[in-house]
Amino acid sequence: MTDPVTETLDVPGAMLTYDVRGELTNRPLLLLIGSPMGAAGFGTLASHFADRTVVTYDPRGVDRSIRGGELIEVTPDHHAADLADLIEHLDAGPVDLFASSGGAVNALALIAKRPDLVNKLVAHEPPLAAIIPDSTAALGAVEDIYATYQRDGLGAGMAKFIALVGYEGEIPADYTDQPAPDPAMFGLPTEDDGSRTDALLGQNLRGCTSYQPDFDALATAKDRIVVGVGEESGNQLAARGGKAVATRLGLKAVTFPSNHGGFLGNEYGQPGKPEEFAATLREVLGDRTP
Repeated sequence: MTDPVTETLDVPGAMLTYDVRGELTNRPLLLLIGSPMGAAGFGTLASHFADRTVVTYDPRGVDRSIRGGELIEVTPDHHAADLADLIEHLDAGPVDLFASSGGAVNALALIAKRPDLVNKLVAHEPPLAAIIPDSTAALGAVEDIYATYQRDGLGAGMAKFIALVGYEGEIPADYTDQPAPDPAMFGLPTEDDGSRTDALLGQNLRGCTSYQPDFDALATAKDRIVVGVGEESGNQLAARGGKAVATRLGLKAVTFPSNHGGFLGNEYGQPGKPEEFAATLREVLGDRTP
């Protein structure tokens, strides 16, 4: 695969940074997105698609993509508008789109609003807490994470986030009454440094998990949507969100190797099974093995 070429794009309220591997004339492009994870998380997965042109980007407020003005919370609709601007800027639509976690929520917002820009969407484990049966308790837990972050800082908030996303099964009504996890258990700072600029906890968490997809619009494009869940994800929140989307659309969720980050190689010290993951992604995209 050729080295990525890095470019920027000005959009309302932000400057997006994106990377292109290959020639833009090779269609359809394969766009790999996360949220708040940026392009750095997709290096290994991109390497398994050397026969395709691959585009990655940093969502607004993440890594190299700079936000302007006040650091307000960002919604999936904001991100969907950014993705539409990027695809149109590249003159690349419709694209094949692999979207992970919050990126999957943003991609569902995109295809609902601009189905003309998407050839096929693979939405992997969207953490849509608002559409699962225990949504009241789940969203209450998210609000508690946000409040903890704003009050006590990154370590305390992130410890609660890790505990929630790893919780198996329905969230009990008394979840937030249980003792808070110790940040040190996860190697997180126990002291508050005073910053409140974290892209996950401060900017994206509430808007992502509380998002209500437009299922009427999605139903008209469901023949181009694949919902993925990790084989090791069990009944964790993001996997349950994916299964709920599949059920609402009358689709069967596709099982992908490993867990929520199954496509990761050495990124972030959380290796999945990227070779096997890429093979499954190729299959659902209808790609031939190179």
